[in-house]
Amino acid sequence: MVYKNKKENRLEDEIIQRIMQKDIYSVLFDANSIREKYKGSKIELCAIINAKSGRCSEDCIFCAQSSRYKTKAPTYPLVNEEKILEKALEAKKYRVKRFSIVISGRNPSKRELKKIGQAIEVIKKQGIGTCASLGLLNYDEVCFLRDCGLERLHCNLETSPSFFEKICRTHKFEDKVRTIEYGKKADISICSGGVFGMGESWHDRVELALFLRDLDIDSVPINFLHPIKGTPLEDREPLKPMEALRIISLFRSILPSKDIRICGGRLLLGDFASWIFLAGANALMTGDYLTTSGRHFVDDLRFIENHGFEVDDVVC
Repeated sequence: MVYKNKKENRLEDEIIQRIMQKDIYSVLFDANSIREKYKGSKIELCAIINAKSGRCSEDCIFCAQSSRYKTKAPTYPLVNEEKILEKALEAKKYRVKRFSIVISGRNPSKRELKKIGQAIEVIKKQGIGTCASLGLLNYDEVCFLRDCGLERLHCNLETSPSFFEKICRTHKFEDKVRTIEYGKKADISICSGGVFGMGESWHDRVELALFLRDLDIDSVPINFLHPIKGTPLEDREPLKPMEALRIISLFRSILPSKDIRICGGRLLLGDFASWIFLAGANALMTGDYLTTSGRHFVDDLRFIENHGFEVDDVVC
């Protein structure tokens, strides 16, 4: 159980009032102004490979890959290095700046970690930004990946400390924070955000944003729940586009200089998809997601160009 003091509660109340009492156009205007100030007209693209799918021991109620739920998500062991490199090179061809190796499960085995490290070395030599999302890691594992060429570690907090135990019981919020702290200690860039539309309150959303701000996260992925048949959240109504846009604006306002990255579930925005930039987003995940289809690279490149933005594909 997380207990917040009165000062923290008052701050959350004030932020919620600012984001909810204004009409959506005023909210977007403010968020867009912040994005322009800190990020200009550049939009960064990232892509992933679901390098190991399904059979996850954890019970995250939104996830199609949990072995506890009967879904149609594919199941397969860690793919080979050639497949990972093929996907990374395809992404690079379409101006993707950073490519992430993602696996299901609580954490990788020693054998899997070694293979992933080898794949990271190869990807980095191709001039592609490297990232990995591998569950809960210890400090030695993080340092091994860093020495292989890992530049960014992804570990989503998913939701607020207060709401976390309602979406997962097999590991704790603190376990994820510990992995992030190991990444920071190893001097690796951190990507961490959440999934929205799981039943969390606006207080939870603000609490998560403030927590990420205090952790000094570099990249903040915003995911909107895509209800998957067979999971406990299969019947949850997807967020309405205007609420999703307010969430993006909230995170831009609290994390003004960070990358606000729109990832899973953005197709729910429908006709309002282009408003994500007005809401403060400056980064996108392109291509397919873990177990659901996304947008093709070509479509996203055209999407960015048609709205007057440039692709930031310079790998430092």
